[in-house]
Amino acid sequence: MCLIVFGLHAHPRYPLVVAANRDEFVARPSEPAAFWQGYDGMLAGRDLVAGGTWMGVTRSGRFAALTNVRDPRAFDPSAPSRGELAVRFLASVEEPVSHLRRLAAEGSRRNGFNLLAAANGRLGWFSNAGGEPREVEAGVHAVSNALLDTPWPKVRRSVTGLTRILEREDEIDPEELFALLADREPAQDGELPDTGVGLATERILSSPFIAAPGYGTRGTTLLLVASTGRATMLERRFDEGFFETGTARFELGFRGWGQAEKASDVRS
Repeated sequence: MCLIVFGLHAHPRYPLVVAANRDEFVARPSEPAAFWQGYDGMLAGRDLVAGGTWMGVTRSGRFAALTNVRDPRAFDPSAPSRGELAVRFLASVEEPVSHLRRLAAEGSRRNGFNLLAAANGRLGWFSNAGGEPREVEAGVHAVSNALLDTPWPKVRRSVTGLTRILEREDEIDPEELFALLADREPAQDGELPDTGVGLATERILSSPFIAAPGYGTRGTTLLLVASTGRATMLERRFDEGFFETGTARFELGFRGWGQAEKASDVRS
């Protein structure tokens, strides 16, 4: 993922709401979200190069999502996969912050990342680029390719938009969340960060939805966790020209976030 905006205990009916864009090279192969064989109830997309994932959930109520930290000067092409970290948390039974603290000891082996990890109504964050493992407080937050809540233009814009949606306290329309992350308007030059990629590239990467030759937003994933103990995950995919190719919807029981109810998994 390259942009994740989320509301944690910021809505009376949805203790967790996540909207995320995955930006990637067009040539890098991946599989859409599906339940993984060999893992107990894990639903996630799969990177076919390194085998990890950028975002996933489990029927037991675990959530993980990952973004890269943009620092071309420190990039090591031989470093271990970052997507494997999300899989490890989803497959574990540890509480989020405890897991992230254990992970921090090996964080320096990998290129820069942010990892969000949640279970049992609590969400933790860790970055090996300067953020100590900690529990995230209730509210609306976002992370892109810098540390959590770093006020890049796309972060500020997305937090403002999600806050407005959640403040209404009514049923959430997924299309509003998709529209929020479909924003292709670049930021003004005076707002741009300097991450070492040059001004022209900073402009291209500044919008929530990226569409550039060979690189851009390949998917938008939503997660709506209801206080009833159910979760809905939707994945909208985009082709090489960044046109929508379809949306998959999954519904599943999601333990630890509300009053659990018996639920079967549904896909449409």
